[in-house]
Amino acid sequence: MQVFAKTDSLTLPDDLRAVDLYPYFQRIEESRDTEVVIDGHRKVMIGSNNYMGLTHDPRIIEAAKAALEKYGSGNTGSRFLNGNLDIIDQLEEDLADWLGKPKGLVFSTGYQTNLGTISALLSRTDTVFVDKLDHACIQDGARLGWGEIKRFRHAELDHLEKLLARCDPERGKLIVVDGVYSMEGDLVDLPRVVELRKQYGAAVLVDDAHSLGIFGATGAGTAEHFGLTDEVDLITGTFSKSLASIGGFVAGDADIIDFLRHSARALMFSASMPPASVATVIEAVRIIRSEPERRARLWANTRRMMGELRTLGFDIGPTESPVVPILVGDLYKTFRFWRALFDAGVFTNPVVPPAVPEGHGRIRTSYMATHTDDQLDFVLDVMARLGKEFDLI
Repeated sequence: MQVFAKTDSLTLPDDLRAVDLYPYFQRIEESRDTEVVIDGHRKVMIGSNNYMGLTHDPRIIEAAKAALEKYGSGNTGSRFLNGNLDIIDQLEEDLADWLGKPKGLVFSTGYQTNLGTISALLSRTDTVFVDKLDHACIQDGARLGWGEIKRFRHAELDHLEKLLARCDPERGKLIVVDGVYSMEGDLVDLPRVVELRKQYGAAVLVDDAHSLGIFGATGAGTAEHFGLTDEVDLITGTFSKSLASIGGFVAGDADIIDFLRHSARALMFSASMPPASVATVIEAVRIIRSEPERRARLWANTRRMMGELRTLGFDIGPTESPVVPILVGDLYKTFRFWRALFDAGVFTNPVVPPAVPEGHGRIRTSYMATHTDDQLDFVLDVMARLGKEFDLI
């Protein structure tokens, strides 16, 4: 059938399987926060987004158990009609208070959050401006909306300004950026984005998926970090990283949130978050806000690894976050380096086009508050040995 003909063109997975370099869908048999077991072998996990190290915290697990006992395993319906538990409302209130916004709105996943929010807000008289390296859910949300899409080169805000200047002043304008870019680890220049917001009458949405819990005095993300909470119209994020669960949210003014509650199809026509997941996020928010020492430990680990990897001679790019990429370049060299690390007991993520530009393959590493010094010593020893073998240092 013609509709399936395109499936024959996808050859890379089979090519990688043929040479034992296929890295995807690894079957994890056991997880202990900073370590996992695969095929009976224990590996140090530096390929997770569990930045605050909360997935195995006893308080998180107890919160999930209590919610299972009270509410059962799932809601079997959308929030719009029959799946809106009182603890979801509580979570929205907690998030709004933490992020410094009047209202919050919880979606079933982080992906659905941007998909539903952006598509619902864009009409035919609007233009959305997205960084070319914004996450896929932002790109897809923009495509689903009715508005015009303009993409600016990654982090090149002069290019964004040119696009804004050329735009019809009568059109609605929405600028969407990541707080931290998930494959580069760099932090958005939010002060400049806010300047452009004011100059051109645009609205700004910041996706804090990889900055929530990490940046800001209380971990509230990019806007708090720069002291610009009141200058950012919408903050989105996910619960699947620092908040140790699954789901997503958008926070902003009450009238915008109420519009999204009744217009965002990804919210209205999806089953709501499982009760146990909601409860874990509530507890994770409480822990992050009350334990700044956890964030301090994360930053100590992050700065150590940045410094040590640079000292060894690795190119880690302009990262400013616990996401620390090791730039490799060639496609197959990236997969071979990943495999060598994996076999040596270090779990990382190979990142290749189209997730990054051609010739910019990399190993994505990321760090947690709960990594021990011994674990990081082990990772650095492996990196030093294999970096020389692969001519990366």
